[in-house]
Amino acid sequence: MAEAHGARGSAQSKLPRLSIMDLSKPHTFIKPVKRINEGHDVPHFLTSRAYSDIGTFVMQLDTAMCPRKVEVDGKTQVKTWELGSSDFAVSGLVKEIQEMLKTIEAIIDEAPPDTGPRRFGNISFRRWHELLESRVGTILRRHVPVEILDAGSPGEATAEDELTSYLLGGFGSSQRLDFGTGHELSFLAFLGCLWKLGGFTAGNEISDDGRLERSIVLGVFEPYLNVIRRLVLTYSLEPAGSHGVWGLDDHFFLSYIFGSAQYSPAIQDGQPMPVEGSLPDAPNPASVIKKNIVDQERKKNMYFAAIGFINDVKTGPFWEHSPILFDISGVRAGWGKVNKGMIKMYNAEVLSKFPVVQHFNFGSLFSFERDPNAAAAAATVHTSNQPSSHTISVSGNTSGAPTSRPVPQEGTRAPWANAPATTIPNAPPQAGVATAAPWAKPASAAPPQADGSVPTRAPWAASGSGSAPLPGNVPTRAPWATGPR
Repeated sequence: MAEAHGARGSAQSKLPRLSIMDLSKPHTFIKPVKRINEGHDVPHFLTSRAYSDIGTFVMQLDTAMCPRKVEVDGKTQVKTWELGSSDFAVSGLVKEIQEMLKTIEAIIDEAPPDTGPRRFGNISFRRWHELLESRVGTILRRHVPVEILDAGSPGEATAEDELTSYLLGGFGSSQRLDFGTGHELSFLAFLGCLWKLGGFTAGNEISDDGRLERSIVLGVFEPYLNVIRRLVLTYSLEPAGSHGVWGLDDHFFLSYIFGSAQYSPAIQDGQPMPVEGSLPDAPNPASVIKKNIVDQERKKNMYFAAIGFINDVKTGPFWEHSPILFDISGVRAGWGKVNKGMIKMYNAEVLSKFPVVQHFNFGSLFSFERDPNAAAAAATVHTSNQPSSHTISVSGNTSGAPTSRPVPQEGTRAPWANAPATTIPNAPPQAGVATAAPWAKPASAAPPQADGSVPTRAPWAASGSGSAPLPGNVPTRAPWATGPR
């Protein structure tokens, strides 16, 4: 792959970033295809270049959202980043992708929802998706430089083929009428492809202050989430790959990563993310259960914007419909610890789960080829307890054609998750039940539910007390949420 590590003009950068291609050199693009056909393909994915690149890009964007210590007139001040602020660059490709999202959202008006009775999955979403598919080429050429789209060998796959696949994958499934974290992952890959192709860096200086990455999160990713929220509300899209009430969120995950970074303690440029503590004036994590604070903070923070959307679409006590997020609200070590835990949970509950990653497609920019630097680790519950090729997926479809790949005996540690991976003793073997992440400390067994299943612990710390009581039931505990609120 013809790439230069780091970004143009950033040879001294201390933080890892996705590499940027030199488009003047030959490169063979590949039209993205499905490669995860059965559960045993997941461990191979966890050793792939795509997996490594996804982790690098997530951490790159995450660190950019962390507050910064800056020197002003010889005094150290803290700079923060909020939704709706003008404190980030909206120019070049960022502005074009913003306009592209507006064009995509406008298609909703051409495909009004069907008026028939239906709890989930309004069939008019298929019409919306068909219109997007029929126009995606025109939309891309209107907003992405032609030299990027046409990169590649004449008569063969081009960069446009790879971008189209990830863009369409980022807007849910027209077949299953659903949206979930796998689709969110596809849009992240779309943005990662644009970064690799030099679209965001063209004419922009890259430095450790994270300015350009912030413009992607605040100027592109949050507007994308707002489009998806409108799609979910308009077409009653079903959660895809959800653990039900024992999942973090029905549809999203990355907003919790970037939003917790916004409240983490300030760092200096080039420093890694803090692992505990909070901004002095940040709301307490427990504030997510207070509607007045959520309504105030959702205008400024991605974590609270996500919580606010849950409040918009769900009724009842928060601890009842969102028990994992409720567990996380009990963290006493601050937003830095929440952020660290969210990164690890993303690795365990999204990237390591077959129902989520089975629909991710692989090309040349996010490649299924093995990463020669992949670090092997002992098998975990996430890598060894995967559905077989004949298992029915959560959406009701078979997981795909079986492959000849042998059952792996070891998984991998996320190179961007800095805690050692550990297995959870006596993990429940049933498919569809969320389990503690491989980086969690062993915890006491969670109580069985009425159907005999064992719910997820929010997996990242030592057990505590203080949950709201569940009549006739005992809630799970986030093992790192200690003591009463």
